[in-house]
Amino acid sequence: MIVAGFGCRDSVSPDALRAALDLAIGKAQPPTALATLTHKADLIAPLAEAMGLPLLSIDPSAITGVSTPTSSAASLAAYRTGSVAEAVAMAAAGNGSRLLTLRAIAPGGGATCALAQGFPA
Repeated sequence: MIVAGFGCRDSVSPDALRAALDLAIGKAQPPTALATLTHKADLIAPLAEAMGLPLLSIDPSAITGVSTPTSSAASLAAYRTGSVAEAVAMAAAGNGSRLLTLRAIAPGGGATCALAQGFPA
């Protein structure tokens, strides 16, 4: 399974989400699922529906303190993880997952996306 994990502002536009995803996919295989924090799921749901992919909701406590290769001050302050997109992608892909891409940032900001690969047990 390849999961596209998203971090985003509450005011994110659909175009910013798609741009971040396209930038991330440009470096890897397309995702088989999308994921975000539970309280952001309504923002990502239209993209998941349009792509015909499942949307996985991750509780914020699942990413607290997760070490990520990149870091933003906003993510550290809000969730104690460097990148929501990277942490969500890995959490949704499951134990033993690995990042396929670092977070891609939509032009103008507002959305980030990272891809992780999970391995069947």
